[in-house]
Amino acid sequence: LQEVTASSRHYVDRLFDLDPQKVLQGVIDMKNAVIGNNKQKANLIVLGAVPRLLYLLQQETSSTELRTECAVVLGSLAMGTENNVKSLLDCHIIPALLQGLLSPDLKFIEACLRCLRTIFISPVTPEDLLYADATVISHLMALLSRSRYTQEYICQIFSHCCKGPDHQTILFNHGAVQNIAHLLVSTSYKVRMQALKCFSVLAFENPQVSMTLVNVLVDGELLPQIFVKMLQRDKPIEMQLTSAKCLTSMCRAGAIRTDDSCIVLKTLPCLVRMCSKERLLEERVEGAETLAYLIETDVELQRIASITDHLIVMLADYFKYPSSVSAITDIKRLDHDLKHAHELRQAAFKLYASLGANDEDIRKKIIETENMMDRIVNGLSESSIKVRLAAVRCLHSLSRSVQQLRTSFQDHAVWKPLMKVLQNAPNEILVVASSTLCNLLLEFSPSKEPILESGAIELLCSLTQSENLALRVNGIWALMNMAFQAEQKIKSDILRGLSTEQLFQLLSDSDVNVLMKTLGLLRNLLSTRPHIDHIMSTHGKQIMQAVTLILEGEHNIEVKEQTLCILANIADGTTAKELIMTNDDILQKIKYYMSHSNAKLQLAAMFCISNLIWNEEEGSQERQDKLRDMGIVDILHKLSQSSDPNLCDKAKTALQQYLA
Repeated sequence: LQEVTASSRHYVDRLFDLDPQKVLQGVIDMKNAVIGNNKQKANLIVLGAVPRLLYLLQQETSSTELRTECAVVLGSLAMGTENNVKSLLDCHIIPALLQGLLSPDLKFIEACLRCLRTIFISPVTPEDLLYADATVISHLMALLSRSRYTQEYICQIFSHCCKGPDHQTILFNHGAVQNIAHLLVSTSYKVRMQALKCFSVLAFENPQVSMTLVNVLVDGELLPQIFVKMLQRDKPIEMQLTSAKCLTSMCRAGAIRTDDSCIVLKTLPCLVRMCSKERLLEERVEGAETLAYLIETDVELQRIASITDHLIVMLADYFKYPSSVSAITDIKRLDHDLKHAHELRQAAFKLYASLGANDEDIRKKIIETENMMDRIVNGLSESSIKVRLAAVRCLHSLSRSVQQLRTSFQDHAVWKPLMKVLQNAPNEILVVASSTLCNLLLEFSPSKEPILESGAIELLCSLTQSENLALRVNGIWALMNMAFQAEQKIKSDILRGLSTEQLFQLLSDSDVNVLMKTLGLLRNLLSTRPHIDHIMSTHGKQIMQAVTLILEGEHNIEVKEQTLCILANIADGTTAKELIMTNDDILQKIKYYMSHSNAKLQLAAMFCISNLIWNEEEGSQERQDKLRDMGIVDILHKLSQSSDPNLCDKAKTALQQYLA
């Protein structure tokens, strides 16, 4: 190392010469020495060239030519490894270069911008450095008109540093749309391309930007029309893909209708083309991911995509690539693709998930694609978290099909790897995996039994305690599905696993979804007489407390209706009835809801009364008398004259019990 650095030392020594001309020649020689030579770049950084170059770049006394050459060398050093960029950042290169942009000299400005561009596109550079000083963005916007190089570099900086809604808003408020739009018709391909990339990141998941773009005119043409022209088959692939991304974002934001011809006849077919074998790996990945996003929430687009160019079969190739027989002669390319093949798999899973989100026939086609279920099962245990998440998403999408739950899911024992995924996954995977489990626990699904045996109750009970709302909802939802028409032992296990404390916690959850699913669980637990009596004999006091709590609270109609239905189930028990009959507070509440302004609540309250006064059951006479004394019969008479046929019928049936 010493010999190598010694031979590089003279380059650095010359930067300290007293003769400015020699310094300039030294910088030029250094520039020629480092081009394409990573070793030389590293040596010069180690020897301390960077602080000296930055000093010369910032000195007022340096000639413009010297300052420009310094910026060029720094840009060349930044082109090396990520460590080089880190060293440059440590020397505070960004403020120095941004300061340089205030110079009147265009060549120097371009050199500073080129170097900034190289630094900002490196993954080690924090984007926020661009936004630290509020004046920088407006100055960059002003520089856009200076030359085609300033346009290319500034657009590239913007598109790399625009991460998330905060950055989008800053750029939007500084007039990015107006300043960049006309660059889409520049004579320079590079400028057009970088401007297009800017719009693709500005519009992503951003309704404000998307709604603005729809109405922007450039040379008398609307932006969407310009994007459509850039989608055409004769344009470079990069351009087709990026304009498809712009139109996709605008469509998802509601700025363009999903049935607009520019989506159905242009954007969607273009993205399907990107999925073909002929395209490069990264094009296939981006094409599939963008298409998955475009069609994710629209059934009609899902149907159209599923029958375009045999897409479902075409995606199966994503799992076979690259194989040992790939016709890749470029060894570097093969090496790259082998390292990135997992990205293809996750993109295919994502797109399958979107395709199968709603339509039963499409799901069937996906599952019938060769080895599909095996591929998903393998995907669930891959080392890449992205692949695992996408595989779970795909499984979740397919698990919405009753037909598939009964067949393919059973044949491949999908629940096994799914339970494994649930053991210690990060939240984003847990949310989708637990949603899938909810579907596998529906009563018609044959997977229900084995899942129970593998310790699911404990797992789901722990999910209901999660800080994450979606996980709490899914945990309780899955337990609700599990309790539906289940045997008594399972119901007891659920109650034991949850604990009364946790049940109350869930019933007082601030989220109405959690509350509704918890009530659904209670209702499923309290079904069939022996079960009702058994559970009420062990947990009656707590359950009655919970019911009172909710009927007294500030809750919506659905919540109260569900709670009254639980009471009606309790009233259907043989011994459980007594818990209602001996609780005057609850009886008064039932009476109150019989005369409520909402018919749903009235009907639910009537179910409670009917179950309490039913004739064939022991003690019905005493119950009827007690309820008559409370004025229930008078209310029934009134309701039997109701204009609502349901209420009227129910009241008449109840009154017959008194006459029998």
